[in-house]
Amino acid sequence: MAFTAVCPTSAISEGGMGLFQVGKKSVLLLWPAGGELKAFRGRCPHADVPLTEATFDGKTITCPHHQWGFDGVSGKCVTHLVRNTLHAYPLQVEGSEIQVDVGPVKPLRAPA
Repeated sequence: MAFTAVCPTSAISEGGMGLFQVGKKSVLLLWPAGGELKAFRGRCPHADVPLTEATFDGKTITCPHHQWGFDGVSGKCVTHLVRNTLHAYPLQVEGSEIQVDVGPVKPLRAPA
């Protein structure tokens, strides 16, 4: 596994979420209330749209585009009877840094 630094541990607190960029990939960090820190792909599996404006109530993340809700622990859809699930990434905390394995990281292109 190739873990990449995403952010400092101070960037997210219990019951919160944050969307971060790792190369060309977006990473959604969730810390469910009473649970453990989780990392998911930062796009809705229903319509493949960014979860930039998503909301998180400490338990469920809700995509703003079509109001689909996903469990903050398992990533499973909780609002529709479908198999759509948030894509989970392996996560580790090293010192004061949150690291995630998103697979090969392609750097962003510099603006022309």
